[in-house]
Amino acid sequence: MYELTGDSSYTRAELAAEISQQSGRTLPYVNLSETDYKAALLQAGLPEPLAELLANSDAGAAVGGLFGGSKQLSTLIRRAATPIRQTVATALVQ
Repeated sequence: MYELTGDSSYTRAELAAEISQQSGRTLPYVNLSETDYKAALLQAGLPEPLAELLANSDAGAAVGGLFGGSKQLSTLIRRAATPIRQTVATALVQ
């Protein structure tokens, strides 16, 4: 089984800052607690079990749960993973 993650980690605050810097527009990042995020999902109409699952997953991701550090992706594609700066730049021109 492969864990396909980038070569370096970044936070959502760092992603928002990179998008803001490259786009010239302020993209605010609001870090909701797991409880507040679940409440927002429930208010949006998601069923309780799904809201709880998503909020819990989001909380895990916020503390690095999605970054493996194994560089398996780079090994498989035989090059370094695309850095966040380049990914944002590409997304903004599309």
